[in-house]
Amino acid sequence: MKKIQVLIISVFSGILSLSAQNTSYWQQEVDYTMDVTMDVETYQYTGTQKLIYTNNSPDVLDRVYYHLFFNAFQPGSQMDARLQSIKDPDGRMMEEGKSRIAALSEEQMGYLHVKTLTQDGNPVTFNEEGTILVVDLANPIPSGGKTTLDMQFAGQVPLQIRRSGRNSKEGVALSMSQWYPKLSEYDFEGWHANPYIAREFHGVWGNYDVKLTLDKDYVVGGTGYLQNPQEVGHGYETPGTKVKTKGKTLTWHFKAPQVHDFMWGADPEYVHDILKMEDGPTLHFYYKNDPEIIDNWKKLQPKTADAMRFFSKNIGKYPYEQYSVVHGGDGGMEYAMSTLITGNRSFESLVGVMVHEMAHSWFQHVLATNESKHEWMDEGFTTFISSLCMNEIMEQGKENPFEGSYKGYYALVNSGLEKPQATHADRYATNFAYGIAAYSKGAIFLSQLGYVIGQDKLMETIRKYFDDFKFKHPVPNDIKRTAEKFSGMELDWYLVDWTQTTNTIDYGFKNVEAVGNKTKITLERIGDMPMPLDILVANKDGSQETFYIPLQLMRGEKENPYPSLPRTVVKDWGWAHPTYELIIDKPMESIQAMVIDPSQLMADVDGENNVYQP
Repeated sequence: MKKIQVLIISVFSGILSLSAQNTSYWQQEVDYTMDVTMDVETYQYTGTQKLIYTNNSPDVLDRVYYHLFFNAFQPGSQMDARLQSIKDPDGRMMEEGKSRIAALSEEQMGYLHVKTLTQDGNPVTFNEEGTILVVDLANPIPSGGKTTLDMQFAGQVPLQIRRSGRNSKEGVALSMSQWYPKLSEYDFEGWHANPYIAREFHGVWGNYDVKLTLDKDYVVGGTGYLQNPQEVGHGYETPGTKVKTKGKTLTWHFKAPQVHDFMWGADPEYVHDILKMEDGPTLHFYYKNDPEIIDNWKKLQPKTADAMRFFSKNIGKYPYEQYSVVHGGDGGMEYAMSTLITGNRSFESLVGVMVHEMAHSWFQHVLATNESKHEWMDEGFTTFISSLCMNEIMEQGKENPFEGSYKGYYALVNSGLEKPQATHADRYATNFAYGIAAYSKGAIFLSQLGYVIGQDKLMETIRKYFDDFKFKHPVPNDIKRTAEKFSGMELDWYLVDWTQTTNTIDYGFKNVEAVGNKTKITLERIGDMPMPLDILVANKDGSQETFYIPLQLMRGEKENPYPSLPRTVVKDWGWAHPTYELIIDKPMESIQAMVIDPSQLMADVDGENNVYQP
């Protein structure tokens, strides 16, 4: 294969300029007003929540559900049981081969309990079932109607185990994600009241008005716009002024418009830096005052601005006026207008995790897919665009920025553990299979789509997809239909085979023979997934040309991806035929080598048979 590398033509020179038709559908709306008091000594908190729920569905609702995520961090919970039964548990949640959740004491575990709940002033019946609160309403909510749910709740922040919690390994006091009673989403498929077992989330669009009261020495950062900067200080006050604090606590007041989640981090040792972009939002950075990490966090800030410009240009304009990078959590996790990331990393790793989580601001926090059902649209699309971003802002110089994704996918195929991407995120038998299906195979969905329809059409598709479905809950058919409209091709076969099956792609040269002064090439489809083919022919005189075999199912053709080379478009291939004959009008002895897919963007599981050399 090394001899063939000189024949491989890079197709990424024009890939970095991305551009999406509103569809008529309904979605629910929820507005939260919360007032919360945190005791930083016991890590217990109490709160009130007023929730105004608008039922835009065509259905009458007599029941609603809330998520109580912190209840997962208790011995014997479903998350604990899953951690103990899965073949390859998350190492961050294990200690000496045992579940860290199982070892939590009453003072260390998490909980979130609803104390009182009324609907429009009337009591309702509710029952806590692990991480789900089941609520039978006092009065059904009619289609188009609104109702107000008033609640008192109490919680305890668990010892930091996974994403959220207290006292992380890097010393962050509070990583407050998935911390409040959160209304479950109801859409055209019904309720999505999934218990918190492992990983992904889904939420209702709305507005948040949140007041957080805690020790005055703590600095708070996360989702939303701070409403009372002069009262809290900590870098928010006007330079030269002093904040007069009464008592031992401060109340931080945030508002977050049109989001579907709310996260905050807090620590008495946070350094708070602000970078105001001239051509973008204001960036906030909160990180521990640790000499070992400060230099990297300072250097991270202009790279964060570079990433914001890249994504805004290549997907669509970032729709908020603020983004916060907060030190906390157990790795990296995206939230509305913000992220939690661990901070004790090499500079390259720190930039990498920031870029990935920021990209989620588009693919999940503006394009809010149901992560539990379509995790590949969230993690995969983010991996795709963040790989391009890293290649540019870190000047990596990779011909194929997605090479890691392809390597991971091939490892999954060879493992025998693959499940269809349509598998629910919690139903994978291994974390290995989930991770590669969501991240690697999800990224290849887009990179390979560029191979099918053309790189320019792919980037136009992504921008139009964002423009049409921002602040909505797109499903797989939405990205497929957008791509069809830009490319003029039929792509149902692509969506079905790649995401709903484990069919693999494998094409090869079966036979090459001389027929007079011509060359007859017999190609074979070995894998079950059909694809169009680009064939590169390198001649002994140094010239090169390509032959394009469209897939009949596409009902269309892409433009020449190699405009500097002559291309011949030949008869399309009906997928049910296992072989295809290609006649080249030149003698066999004049050919030096031939390659199927010189771009290597087609995820062919056996690259060896993609090359022919006499």
